[in-house]
Amino acid sequence: MLQSLKGRDFLSLKDFTKEEILALINLAIELKSCHKQGIRKDILAGKTLAMIFQKSSTRTRVSFEAGMFQLGGQGLFLNTQDLQMGRGEPIADTARVLSRYVDGILIRTYEQKEVEELAYYSQVPVINGLTDLYHPTQALADMLTIYEHKGKLEGIILAYIGDGNNMVHSLMIGGAKLGMEVRVATPIGYEPKKEVIEMAKTFAEESGGKIILSNSPQDVAQGADVLYTDVWASMGQEKEAEIRKNKFQGFQINDKILKLASEGAIVMHCLPAHRGEEITHEVMEGPQSVVFDEAENRLHAHKAILAALL
Repeated sequence: MLQSLKGRDFLSLKDFTKEEILALINLAIELKSCHKQGIRKDILAGKTLAMIFQKSSTRTRVSFEAGMFQLGGQGLFLNTQDLQMGRGEPIADTARVLSRYVDGILIRTYEQKEVEELAYYSQVPVINGLTDLYHPTQALADMLTIYEHKGKLEGIILAYIGDGNNMVHSLMIGGAKLGMEVRVATPIGYEPKKEVIEMAKTFAEESGGKIILSNSPQDVAQGADVLYTDVWASMGQEKEAEIRKNKFQGFQINDKILKLASEGAIVMHCLPAHRGEEITHEVMEGPQSVVFDEAENRLHAHKAILAALL
């Protein structure tokens, strides 16, 4: 199964089968176990990953850079100022040049079409480190975290409360592919994109999963195995922050919401978190929070992607 991933791009989980996603999760578990035991796996010895960052990052940059090193390769951090892209060089030209130097390209940017254009012209695998539409590398780490804490993915009820953003798009697609019930509660007017909803519903029908949309945090939290949230205003939406703060009142994971979930429910957040807004400090630091396990799993999920693709 993993052999089928060699040389592929990682632009969205929609491009992968249930079996391929599970194979990546299992590889991440194996690599994590080796790491904990101090066993070095030089799978990518002599290979390099160009890492283009048009958006700032803590977890994506460090996990991919550290991951390449731990697998025997090297990550090359490149921001817009380091590249001629910042001075108007077309993405197509950047792709054709970089792919003659390196074994893979990671990009974290705004528009999904930029990632797709980069992949179209690149001769090496391209990994989507985040766009305004999708965040597939985070979603894979999330699925790994849920599996570790719940022992399964199929049939799990994941309740997402907050903005209908890139994060929920990837959770809906990944969850639907894996047979999960993904419930999404957003304020009116902040729902996920219709085309992503329809796509996820199609995947859910094939897997036996469900996609449920609501404007009630209480409804989606009822009996959920996983409570998940994200910031109310993502990067690029700073001017809307105050408006969103008013609109999203009541869409917070707090003790009241947590009590509605199933016994032993876990709480997740992709970080960075604004405590007191989308999640309370008490819940984030509480015994049901797996937020930092989730953050750690970025490293191991990303290593699995690198090892499988490069």
